Amino acid sequence: MDRLPLTADASSGFSALAMLGRPDQDAVIQVDDVRKAYGTVKAVDGVSFQVAKGEIFGLLGPNGAGKTTTMEMIEGLHPPDGGAVNVLGMDVRKFATAIKHRVGVQLQTAALYPQLTVAELLSLFGSFYARQLPVDRLLEDLELGEKRDARTKTLSGGQQQRLSVALALVNDPEVVFLDEPTTGLDPAARQGLWTIVRRMKSEGRTILMTTHYMEEAEALCDRLAIMDHGRILDSGTVDELIGRRFHERGVHFARAGAPDEARLAALAGVTRVAFETEEVVLFTSNVPATIAALLELTGRAGTEPANLMIRRASLEDVFLELTGRALRD
Repeated sequence: MDRLPLTADASSGFSALAMLGRPDQDAVIQVDDVRKAYGTVKAVDGVSFQVAKGEIFGLLGPNGAGKTTTMEMIEGLHPPDGGAVNVLGMDVRKFATAIKHRVGVQLQTAALYPQLTVAELLSLFGSFYARQLPVDRLLEDLELGEKRDARTKTLSGGQQQRLSVALALVNDPEVVFLDEPTTGLDPAARQGLWTIVRRMKSEGRTILMTTHYMEEAEALCDRLAIMDHGRILDSGTVDELIGRRFHERGVHFARAGAPDEARLAALAGVTRVAFETEEVVLFTSNVPATIAALLELTGRAGTEPANLMIRRASLEDVFLELTGRALRD
């Protein structure tokens, strides 16, 4: 593998391959009807999807949706109760060791040997593999050069996350698994990790990541699957997910003091009404007519809609449509 250094649902009852429109031979990761239960709790309930070579595929959903459990079964950390998982053309159950030498894993939480320095830890992990990237290049690419001789226990949250990603890349993997890579990071640190993920893709690595941040999924993922309660509700590109459900624009305004749903639904051009935590969304096929009717309705009550704005439907609108709740709930 000639590579520059880092600078890796069919649950609704129809074929995952037909839904995703990609043939088997293009898939680096194939997940077919995978299930996992803990007692009576179905953590993963018939999940199917595939990831093509060189793409970033995201599992998007709230905490407890089954994203991490799905990821861990693909990584070979836990056996599925049913279904099949193939990575790089190999059955995870039969070829776990061979697969692990060709993939990199960044866990949601990881022990980083607090007394070792950053460079020592990277060297240690690199020694586990026949193939490894140079420590100096990993330090440079992950912006950890100044922390080379710092003990890992002294690193900030963002630095620990970058080190965790560096450890996932130490063996120059073809496939990289990132489990909630930016959880708990401030906006600047999050943007920094996004840059690193995009760089991985530019090197030809295939990336499967989990996230519960809408903006992260939209910014990074070529395709994604929306998960909730252990099932995939829909998958595709952001535009595909939105286009299947929304052909209208959204008129947004503050929920406090808003008219009731029946009166809003009767406004000109309105096709549906959605009440979110702090705002109301009117989906409309005629924005001018809807706004005029809304202003007339609220004006008769001596009020006006606060924080009024217009935007196209978003990924969050899709999630609300699929689950009946906002992702942050």
